Amino acid sequence: MDFKQIQELIKMINKSNIGEVTIEQKDFKVTIKQKEEQITQVVQAAAPVAPAYSAPPPAAAASTAPAAEKAKSTESALPSNLITIKSPMIGTFYRKASPDKPNFTEVGDEVSVGKVVCIIEAMKLFNEIESEVSGKIVKVLVEDASPVEYDQPLFLVEP
Repeated sequence: MDFKQIQELIKMINKSNIGEVTIEQKDFKVTIKQKEEQITQVVQAAAPVAPAYSAPPPAAAASTAPAAEKAKSTESALPSNLITIKSPMIGTFYRKASPDKPNFTEVGDEVSVGKVVCIIEAMKLFNEIESEVSGKIVKVLVEDASPVEYDQPLFLVEP
């Protein structure tokens, strides 16, 4: 099973009601689990930023206000024609292959389709993430060695 097949499997699982899938081959085993309902509710509570809502509940106000302000300031400072490179999986984001190596990309670097922009470690496997667009890296949205979610924005690229 290759990386692309695993990505497609994750997408299908996310769209379905399947809670967990395990696939075993000769010397290979992969288990994919859906998020628990509680975690999903927390993510949904942080999402409302639309002005249609009057005021969030007091508990949510503390957690969503700084994120909303940061998102608004980021959006207003950046051009609208930017393309987002998103995480194809859940894991840990790394900007370089090892601590003594240079970053795969820096702000201002030109990337082309197929160029490795980062690594995401998932289940002790290091997966090279390739750019699906060509352009210039404008912003790195994730700190090195931090956890990322499926479909989380990683980089902003100006085509």
